[in-house]
Amino acid sequence: MNKNNIILIGMPGCGKSTVGVVLAKTLGFRFADSDLIIQETDGRLLSEIIAQEGIDGFNKIENEVNASIDVKNTVVATGGSVVYGKDAMRHLSDIGTIVYIRLPYKVIRKRLGDLKKRGVAIREGQTLRELYDERSVLYEHYADIIIEPDGKNIPETVRLIRKKLKDSGKRSKKL
Repeated sequence: MNKNNIILIGMPGCGKSTVGVVLAKTLGFRFADSDLIIQETDGRLLSEIIAQEGIDGFNKIENEVNASIDVKNTVVATGGSVVYGKDAMRHLSDIGTIVYIRLPYKVIRKRLGDLKKRGVAIREGQTLRELYDERSVLYEHYADIIIEPDGKNIPETVRLIRKKLKDSGKRSKKL
């Protein structure tokens, strides 16, 4: 199985998609956004899936779609709730190196606007802080590499990821 992919995980608003595009360009890799793959596969917006299927239904769809991603030489930005899918995380770990982009809660809170419009899978009555605390444990569990880009711009964050990947010895010489 091809393991020459980089899988970005982390909270919504941590920069997975933005950083992922730039990282892919600097490596000569493709870029894939798993949220867009879910929408394309399902034919609905994430917010529509959550509204119609509920959180559990959305998590099931997300798990199935992510568990079937078949790419090589690709940076994959995942949705923040990908870590709830055991099949998806097993598969993503098999096909790539998982990089957790960890930002402090206060930064995430500041970056996120309307959670429902953004398609954030949050349970009724759950606070963003509770969601952050619940997911942080899972992100750390699945991560091969953890980066903390707080205060860094996009090019600095990309350089940090490339350095950590190179230091870990998990990537090709392209880094």
